[in-house]
Amino acid sequence: MLASISGSVTSFVGDHGVYAIFVLMAIDAVFPAASELVMVYGGALASGAFASQHVVLFGHTIESDRWAYVTVALAGTLGYVVGSIGGWAIGRYGGRGFVERHGRLLHLGPERFARAERWFDRHDDRAVLFGRVLPVVRSFVSIPAGVFRMPLGRYTLLTIPGSAAWAFAFAAIGWAFGSNWERFHHAFDIALVAGAAALVLYLVVRRASSRLKSQRG
Repeated sequence: MLASISGSVTSFVGDHGVYAIFVLMAIDAVFPAASELVMVYGGALASGAFASQHVVLFGHTIESDRWAYVTVALAGTLGYVVGSIGGWAIGRYGGRGFVERHGRLLHLGPERFARAERWFDRHDDRAVLFGRVLPVVRSFVSIPAGVFRMPLGRYTLLTIPGSAAWAFAFAAIGWAFGSNWERFHHAFDIALVAGAAALVLYLVVRRASSRLKSQRG
């Protein structure tokens, strides 16, 4: 299943280039959309790894692989910032009531929202800055920031550096490994499966531990 999802993501990016990267990264700001794979594949595309695919912007093919890399990374950064502002607006104008009613549709159920609230209580403004460079966490910062009424200007300024660091770093990985994309992609799929299995095991152990504690209490 994960391999199928990764194949769909890479096909979408391959067919639509920087526009697909922009859209998928905007989605990832509020809902996990495999941003790692999006940017890595975008970097490989920029490197010229695929003979029939090129980085095209406004109808013009970018011949330089370095400028193609910069274009891909900027598309990811801008997409993520735009999506983050959209997520902030959902939280700001929908409020806590919206999250309580519809949060599960955005994978932001009560438990995850409670963790986000503790994260913001602990780190204040740094919750956004740090959260943007942490896997998984980064997709669950935008809406809570709006619910907790973080000022949009400060929120955006804290979002930009983390979003840029993430996009440029993962695009650089793809750019560096572009000539060995097939082997890298296979290894990436294996890592995704292993990561998903580890997460499931962690959740099972955590739930079992919680039940034991409640029974003892």
